[in-house]
Amino acid sequence: MFKIAVNGVCGRMGARIAALVCEDPELQLVAALERPGHRLLGKDVGSVSGCGDTGIKITFSLDAHADVLIDFSSPDSTVAIAEICAQKKIALVAGTTGLSPHQHEKLQGFSRVIPCLVSPNMSVGVNIMFNLVAQVARMVEKEYDIEIVETHHRFKKDAPSGTALRLAEGICEATGREMERDVVYGRNGITGERPANQIGIHAVRSGDVVGDHTVVFGSLGERIEITHKAHTRDTFVRGALRAAKFIANKPPGMYRMSDVLQIRL
Repeated sequence: MFKIAVNGVCGRMGARIAALVCEDPELQLVAALERPGHRLLGKDVGSVSGCGDTGIKITFSLDAHADVLIDFSSPDSTVAIAEICAQKKIALVAGTTGLSPHQHEKLQGFSRVIPCLVSPNMSVGVNIMFNLVAQVARMVEKEYDIEIVETHHRFKKDAPSGTALRLAEGICEATGREMERDVVYGRNGITGERPANQIGIHAVRSGDVVGDHTVVFGSLGERIEITHKAHTRDTFVRGALRAAKFIANKPPGMYRMSDVLQIRL
C-alpha cells in the first residue's frame, strides 16, 4: 500500500484526489495540506472530500511520512511543496498548469533528488491524444494548417491551457517548428494570409466546462479533427493516482504520463 499526501486539498481537484485515494485499496491517505491561514485548517479532510471521518486533519505542514505527494494547486505552491518533498525524499506527482520556465527549471532540479512526474494533464485519453496528434502532424508535414481550440470553465486562471501548450509543443517537436516563432495565440485585425508553418491556439472560457481540446488539421479539400472531452474531473484524478502508483518506487528523475502509459513518443 502506498502512502499519499495531497497538497491543495480544499481545491476542486484536491478534494476529489483525497476522496478517490480513500476509495482505492492500494492507497492510504496520510496527509492533507492547505496554505497557512486557510479557514478549514484543523478540520477533518472528510469534510471537504465527502468521504466521512478519516482521522486526517487539514494542515499547512507536511509532518507525516508519505511515499508520494500529489499536487494540483498553483505554480508557486507547487514549487514550494516540491522543495519540501525533495528534503523529505517524497516522490512528487504535479498536475499544476501555468508553471513558468523558471519554475519548470526548479522542478527539474528537484528531480535530481526525487522522482517527479509533472504533466499539464493526467488524463489517460489526453495523453493518448498527445501521441496521436504528434503522429498526424508528422505525416501531414506542412501541407495542412494546424489549429488548437481549448474550452474550459469560467474559473480557470491561466490561458491557454497547459494541455493546449503541450499539444503545440508535441507538434513542434514532430515537425521542426518552434513555439516562439510559429505559434500565435488568437488573431485580431487584418492578419494577412495565414503562414504555412503557423499553429494557432485559441482559448474559450465558458460556464462549467471541465476541459475540451480539439486539434484541427485543415487542407484545401478536407479536414481532420482530433478531439478529447473530459466529462468529470475524476478523469484527471484517476490518471494522477495511476501516476502515483507508477512513480512511488522509481529512482530520481523527471517522468511523464507517457512513461506511465508506456507510450513511445
